[in-house]
Amino acid sequence: MLYSFTSESKLRLDDFLRVQIPIALADSVSNEQISNSKIRRLIVAGAVSVNGQQCRRPAFELRGRSIVKVELDPGKFFYEKQLDDISYEVTPKDVIFEDEYLICVNKPALFPTEETIVGNEKRDNLHDAVVRYLWAQNPSLRNPPYVGIMHRLDRETSGVILFTKQRSVNKSVQESFATHNITKEYRALCSYSSSVSAPKKQFTVEMFMNRTSPKGQACKCGAVSEQKGGLYSKTDFKLVRDNVRVEGVSDKSHLCIVQAFLYTGRTHQIRTHLSFLGLPILGDELYGGIQYNRIMLHAQRLIIEHPVSKISLELVAPLPEILK
Repeated sequence: MLYSFTSESKLRLDDFLRVQIPIALADSVSNEQISNSKIRRLIVAGAVSVNGQQCRRPAFELRGRSIVKVELDPGKFFYEKQLDDISYEVTPKDVIFEDEYLICVNKPALFPTEETIVGNEKRDNLHDAVVRYLWAQNPSLRNPPYVGIMHRLDRETSGVILFTKQRSVNKSVQESFATHNITKEYRALCSYSSSVSAPKKQFTVEMFMNRTSPKGQACKCGAVSEQKGGLYSKTDFKLVRDNVRVEGVSDKSHLCIVQAFLYTGRTHQIRTHLSFLGLPILGDELYGGIQYNRIMLHAQRLIIEHPVSKISLELVAPLPEILK
């Protein structure tokens, strides 16, 4: 619907609409709180014009007599995407390794690694869950225990993730990740079309890659030349099992399980490399995968030198049944 408002005062565009939109929608929507962020998103999206000219600047100053028009669907405007994050608390069975310096846990799928804000609400996340777990072990602490984030897993990815418990070891652990002085293994359930040859028993992808999606949209990566900012990436793959059957997925779909060995750790590296080969991960619709209840990617094993003892730690997260 197109709404038209007239301003006779000197006002910021977002402040003006913050007053006018609730009045215009009062008959169709009752007791709704219209946040400033909703107004700003509406303007930035290009749904507002001032005196016939599209305006995407929330801070635009209205002067004199101004005709402000807004293209607005009330149903969509008030709709907030409902997150399907799971509720989760760390328990001893989830802890893969712990000492006075480190804690490693088996991250569940559908749970963010770190804090994000959606709307005006803070989402629960693994980092906070680990803090809660450690604090419960030592409730006499006046302040929450320190937990350092050294690497991340996507929200839908499960498996091994390592945190530090003391700032003194952060530099050593960060250097291990930065210099790739670690071993990272993942397992994925992939699909391929009948027009694509079945994967070989072993194969490698090397490419320069980086983000290819515009800012403001979901992050998607792809091949980008080094001259245009692409970063070198390499993954070795091994076919674990072919002709896999999964409940809820058509028997006509060709599915296989692959093991991935990372040499580098670029954003969405495995997802990008497998999609590049025509083997998108099941559930990874962003990269061409078949719809499923999650992206079937699991961080199975991490080998890293302990920052203090210098002993090699092999940290392994049990495989979900579907990936065995």
